[in-house]
Amino acid sequence: MSEAKVYADGYSKSFAEEGDFLSFLKSRRANSTWVKEASKNLRFEALVKDTAKTDAIVNDYRDMGKEDVIVDTLEGTQLVLKNGKESIPVRNCAIKTILERAKISGNALSKVERSVFARILNHCLRVADGQALLKVSDEKVSAVHGGDKSDYSVLEMDELFSITSDYLFANFVDVTYEGGFFEHSAVTAIWKLNGNSELVKSYRELLDMHGVSFKNLTASVRLTSSDVGISGANLYPSLIADGKNIPLGSPLKLEHKNGATMRDFEDKLSLLYSQYDLALGKLSSLVSVIIRNPVNTMIGVMSKIGIPKKYGVPALEKFNAVHGKGICRAHDIYYAIAEVIFLMQCAGESGVKVTQMEETVSRALNVKWHEFDIPGEIKW
Repeated sequence: MSEAKVYADGYSKSFAEEGDFLSFLKSRRANSTWVKEASKNLRFEALVKDTAKTDAIVNDYRDMGKEDVIVDTLEGTQLVLKNGKESIPVRNCAIKTILERAKISGNALSKVERSVFARILNHCLRVADGQALLKVSDEKVSAVHGGDKSDYSVLEMDELFSITSDYLFANFVDVTYEGGFFEHSAVTAIWKLNGNSELVKSYRELLDMHGVSFKNLTASVRLTSSDVGISGANLYPSLIADGKNIPLGSPLKLEHKNGATMRDFEDKLSLLYSQYDLALGKLSSLVSVIIRNPVNTMIGVMSKIGIPKKYGVPALEKFNAVHGKGICRAHDIYYAIAEVIFLMQCAGESGVKVTQMEETVSRALNVKWHEFDIPGEIKW
């Protein structure tokens, strides 16, 4: 999809070059505004096809040369924010924060007609307290945060990623940018710390003691953040083992609230080096966990942490083909579960969805593995 269609709810883009990535984030900032408004003054209107109101809005956007924007909204949220005589399309990633402002939730909301949904929102917002902070980006409302002092703190994406890059290149050896990904809901990038073998020295020595070896074992770091209420500014230590991405969990997190600033984020960055000891601790502990029923254990753990069968089954089949049903270590199974990340990449899943899967996989570091080590035949 070309950058010309960046207004689209489903827009996503990956970046092989860091300069292109950072430049793109700067352009997104230039095409965004933050607006404060009393929550009780917010009003939404449903877009209903073949009605006079909707036809008038479509005609207005056509006159502005932006018909594609409103058509995309008709195919998506079917919702606009009324601001005086102006109608601003609502992006799908804004729904979460809009519901939070209206203080409503429930599965039934997704099933009612859009005109009913808009009326429910408006009734609830009329009695809402406090300020709302709206992010309007690339022609649409992308978020409606709390606008009071203790609520949402804006941490601009381009600054977060530029500061991270500058810090890594200044404080680590032989750093390479591995890739960046943009969606309206979240942004992520990965850097490889090639020349910092001391970060994984103890872990490599432990693996050598147990006869486990990798040709290439390198520390890496991922930054994921969002300005639409999906994620804070989160730094994830990770590994790249013979080309395979191994999530470690234990992120350094800065929430977008309580007056958080870029200085607070820089403080988090300063803890990154020491965070590797903590992050590798749980992974290292899996080396000593002996599993007697590996297939059943892998099925149980993947089901527990929420790995979809679409990717879990082929990962299980590959593990079974290599290890069979013999005794192994929980460490082996964890690496096998991490295969789902590679499978998602091969399937063309978006970068943000892949990073969400990394977080899902890392939950396995905290499960009680022996609870899933049971004999017999288990079907997933």
